[in-house]
Amino acid sequence: MNDQNSKSHWRASLRLTGLLLVCWFILGYVAPILFREWLDANFPAVGTAPFGFWVAQQGSIIGFVVILVIYAICMNRTDKKHGYSEED
Repeated sequence: MNDQNSKSHWRASLRLTGLLLVCWFILGYVAPILFREWLDANFPAVGTAPFGFWVAQQGSIIGFVVILVIYAICMNRTDKKHGYSEED
């Protein structure tokens, strides 16, 4: 691979990682901590737990798993685009 292609791949990888880290921060900290009261007031309870509590306990974990799946799909596409695919 040429140097320009590897730099382009690196930039795309960093951009994706940064974006997903911001999403993880929002999902893991901002939503359950800063907006807990708002979530409790505007969304129905999940079972017997208020929605803000549920987001803090379960929703952030589920969101993290979704972020991992998104990362894997997007990185496979990025690798394939830049010639670093495992199938090559």
